[in-house]
Amino acid sequence: MKNLVILSIVFLALSCMNAQEKSHVKEALLIGTFHYNNPGADVAKTKSLDILSEDSQLELKKISSEIKNYNPTKIFVEWPYNEQKELDSLYLIYTKGNYFDNDSLSNFYLKNEIFQLAFRVAKENNLKKVYAIDYATPFPFEDVMKEIEDNNQSDLKKRIEEGISKFTVDFDHKIESGVSLTELTYFVNSQEMRKFSNYFHNDLMLLAGGTNDFSGPLLTSEWFKRNLYMWSLIQKNVTKSDERIMVLAGTSHVAMLELFIKENDNWKVKELQQVMEK
Repeated sequence: MKNLVILSIVFLALSCMNAQEKSHVKEALLIGTFHYNNPGADVAKTKSLDILSEDSQLELKKISSEIKNYNPTKIFVEWPYNEQKELDSLYLIYTKGNYFDNDSLSNFYLKNEIFQLAFRVAKENNLKKVYAIDYATPFPFEDVMKEIEDNNQSDLKKRIEEGISKFTVDFDHKIESGVSLTELTYFVNSQEMRKFSNYFHNDLMLLAGGTNDFSGPLLTSEWFKRNLYMWSLIQKNVTKSDERIMVLAGTSHVAMLELFIKENDNWKVKELQQVMEK
């Protein structure tokens, strides 16, 4: 009887703690993005949007203004976590208003979404820093495709190639049709795109090769590892006072981060479209 009483007290205490945690649910504004500078480093090779055009710059101003109203207290970006000092230095230059005065900026430092959007939002919200969360891991895609070839998995190869092709064609079609930056961002953050990304990385890759071939599962495990480390770094840098944060990363990273957040009762996802169309 005494043990039952103790267990009941423990259960009640845990229930109260859980209820208290849920009453302080944090929001993560997830913004999956294509890389504005389009370095061609992703598996899918797509056309580029002119992020420096007048229309794109006006849209960035509008997007950052709406995010400012949302008021994230911390911003996390796809930058090597162990190069935080470099990011801090760049952000300091940006806050002084002379970042883009440097005529020798490379395509990356001129156009990348970190400098075009994340820095803009951070400065408008008077934030002291932008947090780097990327942790690079191997991505043996060529090894996976070789195993598929060696094992005559023609159907799997076709499914992979068709998936990549569909995304590329759909994305390029939107670019060619003159779609706005905002609409293009909504497109890459659609549930359809996120589900395909997770299916591509976490399901299709596992089927590659024979029973003694593991480059597919290795790719998936390294992909999970990279994104888990990113999610870990986000959580470690969030305090009780941070009710709303913003995460800006490649669309495939955001697709994974959404999975992790949905499994955490203390967090919920906020979409850019909700912020823009409130």
